[in-house]
Amino acid sequence: MSNHYHVVLFVNQQQADGWDLLEVVSRWHRLCKGSALSQRFYRGESLDSAELTRLSEVAKTWKARLTDISWFMRYLNEFIAREANREDQCSGRFWEGRFKSQALLDEKALAACMAYVDLNPIRAKMAETPETSDHTSIKQRILSAKQAQQPTTLLPFVGNPKEPMPTGLPFRLEDYIELVDWSGRCLREDKRGAINEKLPPILDRLQIDPKQWTYLNRNFESRFKFLVGSGHTVRATCEQLGKRWVHGIRECERLLSLPPATP
Repeated sequence: MSNHYHVVLFVNQQQADGWDLLEVVSRWHRLCKGSALSQRFYRGESLDSAELTRLSEVAKTWKARLTDISWFMRYLNEFIAREANREDQCSGRFWEGRFKSQALLDEKALAACMAYVDLNPIRAKMAETPETSDHTSIKQRILSAKQAQQPTTLLPFVGNPKEPMPTGLPFRLEDYIELVDWSGRCLREDKRGAINEKLPPILDRLQIDPKQWTYLNRNFESRFKFLVGSGHTVRATCEQLGKRWVHGIRECERLLSLPPATP
């Protein structure tokens, strides 16, 4: 967007737990210079046991930072700020404040947040359709889908939940593209008459009312502050975190909880 951006992140902690010392050092050097010790190690020079122990201790901190969202945002925002200041030929503070984050606890929250982010340019009337919305993942996915591929720089869609579940988004790519297209039509006030009444199958599977879905597409960011998911998943997470209550839980229960079972 013109003055902010949204990003949906997945931290693959299981993969990070399998990194050896060389992998951690290699990844850290892509961000920072490291230390004289790590540079020697990365060049393949031999280190004695004391040096290896010292480097391993430092690498534990680096490894933790490489899977930390706050550190990710710190480096990303610093890069953007430097580039923007260079282009504007100025200096000083670029961002207004610290980033805001929300934990997506289940499939409904994930789908709603992704669609909200992908539809940002349409909601702001900066684009007419998802495939023409610049700087969005949905545009990259649509362009790749035309070549029967998925973007290598984005987490892939791996289909509906199954056992064993591969790493990726628990939806079908074609379902999500259809969902975003349908949602974009709903957000375009001048196009309401052209909305197909047939709902995308992903809405049926997730059991989300289409009116509530449209509301989420417009207000996701403002209605939830910290944890997002069904009322049950939010309450369970609150219990794990030792919290008695979290802002937005009523909206989670109203918009993202399963409808009552019919007798």
